[in-house]
Amino acid sequence: MRIYDSTYYWEGWGGKLQLASGKCRLRIYDRSRGKNTGISFLKPYIVIVSDLPDSKMTVRSCAGHIATTVTREFNMDPDRMLWVEYYPLVTYGTNFEYAIPEQYIAVDFEWHKDKALHPQWRELKSPLLDTVKDLIAT
Repeated sequence: MRIYDSTYYWEGWGGKLQLASGKCRLRIYDRSRGKNTGISFLKPYIVIVSDLPDSKMTVRSCAGHIATTVTREFNMDPDRMLWVEYYPLVTYGTNFEYAIPEQYIAVDFEWHKDKALHPQWRELKSPLLDTVKDLIAT
């Protein structure tokens, strides 16, 4: 069940300078709610973040900061969450003859005192990839 799907704004640091502040598209799904209520999931929360073209920062450059604020704001246990960065298909060239395929990148964090540190990126593979694609399609 989708519990959030909107533009998410995160604050940076540095007082008035708001260094590393930005925005992204944030989608949060809780698979323990809805039609799958009889199924137990080790990681019921799937969080999908995507860059927005007019943001000052990318989700990749602020992954730990965004994950920390999202888990705090939405009261999620980070050990029960899958964090995914989604990058849609990009075409370019004079006649759009070149393409960068869409990507689903899982991000694993080390959590210390409710802070996401040391992100490690890895390609998301089936069957979890299929689950994420199904969630995005709905």
